[in-house]
Amino acid sequence: MVTMAKKKVVDEECCYYGGVGGDGNGYSGVDADGRGTELRPLSLSSPHTQAFHLAWLSLFACFFAAFAAPPILPALRPALVLSPSDAPAAAVGSLSATLVGRLAMGPACDLLGPRRASGAASLLTALALAVTAATASSPAGFVALRFVAGLSLANFVANQHWMSGIFAPSAVGLANAVAAGWANVGSAAAQVVMPLAYELVLRVGVPITVAWRVTYLLPCALLITTGLAVLAFPYDLPHSGGGGGGAGGKTAKRRRSFWKVVRAGVGNYRAWVLALTYGYCYGVELIMENVAADFFRKRFHLPMEAAGAAAACFGAMNAVARPAGGVASDAVAARFGMQGRLWVLWAVQTAGAALCVLVGRMGAAEAPSLAATMAVMVACAAFVQAASGLTFGIVPFVSKRSLGVVSGMTASGGAVGAIVTNRLFFSGSQYTVEEAISLTGAASLLCTLPLALVHFPRHGGMLCGPTAAVSDASDDDDDDDDDYEDDADDDDYMLLK
Repeated sequence: MVTMAKKKVVDEECCYYGGVGGDGNGYSGVDADGRGTELRPLSLSSPHTQAFHLAWLSLFACFFAAFAAPPILPALRPALVLSPSDAPAAAVGSLSATLVGRLAMGPACDLLGPRRASGAASLLTALALAVTAATASSPAGFVALRFVAGLSLANFVANQHWMSGIFAPSAVGLANAVAAGWANVGSAAAQVVMPLAYELVLRVGVPITVAWRVTYLLPCALLITTGLAVLAFPYDLPHSGGGGGGAGGKTAKRRRSFWKVVRAGVGNYRAWVLALTYGYCYGVELIMENVAADFFRKRFHLPMEAAGAAAACFGAMNAVARPAGGVASDAVAARFGMQGRLWVLWAVQTAGAALCVLVGRMGAAEAPSLAATMAVMVACAAFVQAASGLTFGIVPFVSKRSLGVVSGMTASGGAVGAIVTNRLFFSGSQYTVEEAISLTGAASLLCTLPLALVHFPRHGGMLCGPTAAVSDASDDDDDDDDDYEDDADDDDYMLLK
């Protein structure tokens, strides 16, 4: 009876995503494994599109919550008696929470499924954020507030894992990039909306000591709404040939040892290199989104609402820049393969790093131009965020058997890069903010170089081509863990030739 029940769930999920070898529900554009071969955001009847929109909207709410505090910092300072050093400390707390959450989310996605892991994380974070906002009354409470909000960004791993599972290799770069790019706009929305919401709360007569707490109901409501919507969606991933379980309970996954899944990902050096480079593209974005509003307030003497709007320009570029990175990754791969993906990532991230150096230099000028500084900052954002999209065009090729772990490691690299950069350049009084921004760009230039070391035996690398033939009889990835064997029904992960 149990076996028959499991088979029924598998068959229903296969049919839901289009069935084996075609579009069983009438959906075109799926491969034999039920994965989408193209991203069609307007095709709302397609389950792939429904999952795509749920994934990015859920992560959008997480970014909104994680960056809700910086734009209303002038209101939080007197309410929580914050000193100048408390804001950087809270930023490190937020980034540390992101790191811990993403490391945990990778194995959770492999074992539970990305949908359930994502929905549960959103709901738990909303509850903790509401409690913390209601009780915070000191600098320690502010650090706790940002720490709890930072945990929500663990959902980035679930977002990328989910998209990598329901879209085929021909569309995975674009799907990953668009889902993450649109979601990242949540940070820009927070920069604009939170100051306006705070002012609105004050106008309706809420006392100034309570107004910021009421304003924090907005990110909590977003997290709850999207978390429930994700959990209400029926399935996680499509399956090939009816093999594997459904909704986070895949039979093949249950047969795996948790530690073997982790070992396969942690033992892959390519994951570590991508984590390092991601630490200085997405890590740069995290740094800028934490300091940009304060930078514009102090350097150009802008009021809270105007500074938030100026800072929002950096995050808003995610709507087009990160998806453009995914498009570029898939486009160059169609002609040059993995070698093209790696070279374009290196070139784009290097350009973004150089522009970051320039932003700091322009801000340090005696009479800086607001328009010119913003123009260069937006250009920097475009390249940095495109590099993030390009990175996750490569991640699914590292290890299909430990995709969640590799995604978690790479995503955590962004938080680690931001934490290290914050501690080295932005904490204390050794450097001005302008000097720290330039040093961040210089660090990004250096940390992009190890991409030259990445090589896939069956795909090649930046400096040389493939060294092993691709066998039509084997769909295994480039993992080097030979004592870890895939089952015949291990196709619930992407088959990456």
